[in-house]
Amino acid sequence: MAANKSSETSAAQPSPARMHVGELIRNFRARAGLTRQDVGDRLLISESLAGAYERGERIPTTSFLHDADTVLDARGALKSCIALMEEEKYPRTFVGWVRLEKVAASISAYENMLFPGLMQTEDYIQALYEVRVPQLSEAEIDKSVEARLERQAVLTRNPLPIVAYVIEESVLQRPIGGREVLRKQLLHVLDCMGSMHNLMVQVMPTARHVHAGLHGTFQLLSTPDGRNWGYDEGQAGGTLISKPQEVNQLMDRFGMLRAQALTPWESAELIERMAGQL
Repeated sequence: MAANKSSETSAAQPSPARMHVGELIRNFRARAGLTRQDVGDRLLISESLAGAYERGERIPTTSFLHDADTVLDARGALKSCIALMEEEKYPRTFVGWVRLEKVAASISAYENMLFPGLMQTEDYIQALYEVRVPQLSEAEIDKSVEARLERQAVLTRNPLPIVAYVIEESVLQRPIGGREVLRKQLLHVLDCMGSMHNLMVQVMPTARHVHAGLHGTFQLLSTPDGRNWGYDEGQAGGTLISKPQEVNQLMDRFGMLRAQALTPWESAELIERMAGQL
């Protein structure tokens, strides 16, 4: 995919934050007397990726910084960079939600355009970012895909969050990336529904002449301390919602959506049938 000149220039110049973290990684590695290959072998990544982290060409993942802190005896210095790198991976309006998501006791969302980000396959994510307007550079697409895939660890972390989604039937029909990408995405959702006992997916049939989600998509989560949060995503960016009255209204709306949607078992049958037609 062709990239505009300004995007290529931006991608070629790592931010000061990435350069700073990369230099820290290199210094701690050198102090430990290890080569990049040594680091790669111990942290199960390639030597080239270890080098890209040090040069600021790639954003270190949370798991890498956490493990590298131990392997390189950084004594917390690399772990302290995790929040800084999160600000590199996600839009400013979304960083707060990502941090809450990592510790959430429960997560739920109503989606009417796309599969939930935590359940998207790599090919589906890639296809989404390739058609973004304005167009993204290849480096920006790679960064965005990697960040979304990393977020998906939320579904299998310990302790497990309770996750519930209501998805419009039309989402199951839109062939983003082509029929084969959609087929694999549908099968992935089915696999998640069958293997993750903390996950519940319900489909809202197009035939429903009215339901509680007609004002648009939204996300919800609850933290272990009992606080509830919402997130409203629009064309110009997202908004983190913290006012109890507003969040409670969204929670009531989501409860109605679940009652109006197909049951999880009916939803699985529909998804399986639609995958078989592709």
